[in-house]
Amino acid sequence: MFPAFDLPLTLAIPVAIAAYLLGSVPFGMVIARLFSLGNLREIGSGNIGATNVLRTGNKLAALLTVLLDAGKGGVAVMIAGLFYGETAAQMAGLAAFLGHLFPVWIKFKGGKGVATFLGILLVLNFWAGLATCLTWLATAVAGRISSAAALVCAAAAPIWLWFLGYPQAAGLAVVLALLIWIKHHANIRRILSGTEPRIGAGK
Repeated sequence: MFPAFDLPLTLAIPVAIAAYLLGSVPFGMVIARLFSLGNLREIGSGNIGATNVLRTGNKLAALLTVLLDAGKGGVAVMIAGLFYGETAAQMAGLAAFLGHLFPVWIKFKGGKGVATFLGILLVLNFWAGLATCLTWLATAVAGRISSAAALVCAAAAPIWLWFLGYPQAAGLAVVLALLIWIKHHANIRRILSGTEPRIGAGK
């Protein structure tokens, strides 16, 4: 489920800090400011992710936010893995993910991590990442609830990793999925009560 931890602390700590700082960059807020969309904290749910950026009505800004949030997770994993191997790659993925959820730049009040999660998976194992993305898409099309699609794809990711022959990353995916579910606690309550907004229902 996890690779053997084979990194010295003198290397592990700098890798984790660098990945965390990269993950902490709040691209949603940066894009919203560049596009003059206002303060995301005062729009919709107040979240810094792409779903809330989309509530401004600017689809390009939302797309850029998805790509950049996914990219920071993927880049952290790619660089760490390229130079230091599998353990460093997974550790960097976790650190970048925590950076997005609890970013130092904005008082540790970050996003819910779905795009960053998908970016991490796509670099760890492209096919499992693609299958997880398609799981999100299929669930979103069927139910038209973005948060439900996020919850389903997060739960499916460890299964895809195991099924597609990459079980050493399944443990990391379980941890990240649990964090996504925790961050979606308010969405889960609204889903159960039938009050969660649907995709295309308006700002």
